Amino acid sequence: MAEQKQREANVYQAVLAEQTERYEEMVEAMKKVAAVAAQQGELSVEERNLLSVAYKNVVGSRRAAWRILSSLKQKEQSKGNEDHVKKIEEYKNKIEKELLDICGEIIKTLNEQLITSSKSSEGKVFFEKMKGDYYRYLAEFSTGGKRDEVVNGAGSAYKAAFDLATTDLLTTHPIRLGLALNYSVFQYEILNSPEKACQLAKQAFDDAIGDLDNVSEDSYKDATLIMQLLRDNLTLWTSDMQADDGDDDEDKEDDKEAAKPEEKKS
Repeated sequence: MAEQKQREANVYQAVLAEQTERYEEMVEAMKKVAAVAAQQGELSVEERNLLSVAYKNVVGSRRAAWRILSSLKQKEQSKGNEDHVKKIEEYKNKIEKELLDICGEIIKTLNEQLITSSKSSEGKVFFEKMKGDYYRYLAEFSTGGKRDEVVNGAGSAYKAAFDLATTDLLTTHPIRLGLALNYSVFQYEILNSPEKACQLAKQAFDDAIGDLDNVSEDSYKDATLIMQLLRDNLTLWTSDMQADDGDDDEDKEDDKEAAKPEEKKS
């Protein structure tokens, strides 16, 4: 009883932290919830959404900072400002260390507590997808053997989630659609496999559109939002591939993140 009360108190603390945008404190509260849940049973839908939002925000701000610094570094290099380049590189290294620590922490929590204690297919897909996402974030800046390791980790987690989702979740389930969205982004941005990315995204969209009449009212808004993101990516990626086939030398935006916010709270 005492543990349950403490669990509820930590959930409420996370809600307060989210509302005040204090995401590091939100993470700390949800880490405590996850530790208790591993003993008592799987996280509730609210709890896993809070966990996802907490980590997504603490990592998201650092990913954005890393991208800005990468752009600034290129500009300073083009100007020959080596002192500035050195300072930027030091700052990038600091942010990469933070990302390594935070992503490593949530991946460990997923492996040791959340995936093993999850009893429902929905929960397992959610957490395997989440693991794939955080390995993917590490792949964005890792190099050499470390990059191979995190790319393999992401691929294995996404595949495990995808195999389970395609057998156990409806085609219109927001978690299944969100998985298809992020798995296709992984194929496109990390594996440089635009054909596979487009095939995966198109299949998910087509399957869902065929079942849209049967989707529940609760899921309809989330499902159609993610389907729109899938279609946006397909349009963008197809356009890029056509430009490449036409030997278009104009500069294209390297980062597709802004074109497709990956997911809502779930």
